[in-house]
Amino acid sequence: MRRLAFIAPAEVAAAVAPTLEVVAAGGVVLIPSESFYGLAADPRSAPAVARVRALKDRPPELGLPVLCADWQQLEALVVVPERWRVKLSRLWPAALTVVLEAREPIAAASGGTLAVRIPAHRELRALMYRVGPLTGTSANRHGKPPSTTVDEALRFLVGAPEIALDGGATAGGPASTLVDLSGPEARILRPGRCAWEEPYPDG
Repeated sequence: MRRLAFIAPAEVAAAVAPTLEVVAAGGVVLIPSESFYGLAADPRSAPAVARVRALKDRPPELGLPVLCADWQQLEALVVVPERWRVKLSRLWPAALTVVLEAREPIAAASGGTLAVRIPAHRELRALMYRVGPLTGTSANRHGKPPSTTVDEALRFLVGAPEIALDGGATAGGPASTLVDLSGPEARILRPGRCAWEEPYPDG
């Protein structure tokens, strides 16, 4: 396993080529996010998604969330209802994951829907501008607490990814907020770092 520093702009740029190589080959990359470390792979590749699930010991019927650099990448994967577009535009990038209708069947999806997010991690978004969307499930065994450092993640995974991008200790705290927008009304599946409900002004 290769371990690459992932903090300074030059380090982020240097990580692009090896990450592209690993992702294209169906491998997995350990990545930092705004809260915890995650496992990144090609969300369209069934073998890559299966490898992520194996590293986490995650049940095969569960979908994997997908991280996108921007709206262009995101809308190539999912259908965003017009009634949610303005609100999502105000909130993203953020620790907010939403479940939407997938445009086409892909390996990371679950039953025609896909959980997507534009993360509030500048270096990660810069990487994905060059690499494309990546899975973003937390780097821990299924049902266990997520990890805030590379060493912690590697200690608890079932095996090791091909590359670890070391962005230092992440912020930790609550996980991303998870909201299902695939139906007629928004359903908060997991409260988290990002407030979905609009705060009411005083008075």
